Amino acid sequence: MVTASSLLLDIQVSYNQFTKTEKKIAEFVIKNTNRVLFMSITDLADACGVADASVHRFCRTMGLKGYQEFKMKLSLSLSPEETDIEKQDTSQIKVDSLGFSLDKILQVHISALKETRMLMQEDELEKTLQMMEKARNIYFFGVGDSLLTAKEARNKFLRITGKVICVDDPHMQAMTASMVNEDDLIFIVSYSGSTKDNVHVAKIAKKSGAKIVGITRFLKSPLTGYTDTLLVCGSNEGPLDGGSMGAKLSQLYIIDVLFQEYYRRNPDISKENNRKTAKAVVEKLY
Repeated sequence: MVTASSLLLDIQVSYNQFTKTEKKIAEFVIKNTNRVLFMSITDLADACGVADASVHRFCRTMGLKGYQEFKMKLSLSLSPEETDIEKQDTSQIKVDSLGFSLDKILQVHISALKETRMLMQEDELEKTLQMMEKARNIYFFGVGDSLLTAKEARNKFLRITGKVICVDDPHMQAMTASMVNEDDLIFIVSYSGSTKDNVHVAKIAKKSGAKIVGITRFLKSPLTGYTDTLLVCGSNEGPLDGGSMGAKLSQLYIIDVLFQEYYRRNPDISKENNRKTAKAVVEKLY
């Protein structure tokens, strides 16, 4: 039904054919297009007073596979003057000089970190740290660009504790999640909180009894329904900006806060393990 640049038009011309629920969604999208570009599927569903499944069905009605494709097509249907995405996507910044580019990118990243700090809730951090200290094993899961953050978290914590594990493959993540229990803790890194693989793993892990920490952008998403604690990162990422550096920096900031605080609370064992791991690789350096 839809072409790369006509989603809004198709919604408008198809309006009379929609169900009552679809009309609610269509009206909100038409009136709040720029806002929708930065909303999770659950955010949009709540704003329209419908279920997540209704939004997904609306996307299918428009000939799209799912919500992420819907946002991408919606973004493409807008002109640069109508959308704020260009302001978020530093790779597309129109600059007059190299110096302007340096300062603009720096400001975008600083803003992402500051926003993450403002979004951090100390009670959620405290609960997360307590679960980390009690956990038998700590797993870090992610898909795509978020997997890079999961790997970095594993690499960092491996210097001070041997109970951290990162599983790369989504199928292996699901299998691992089926084998955990109430003594285990799983971090799931997902900017959108709407990636099917992540939600599938969270569902299995919750059924197995494990505790789950979500590192995501949105307070409400399919993933957050399974989390015990939620650590929200800053930096808006449009549907065409997947893997933005601002989002990664925000996630890594959260990881570093957890690392530093875990070290501070467990100084003796952390210091000893740090000495051991450093010694293990010292001979590999010239």
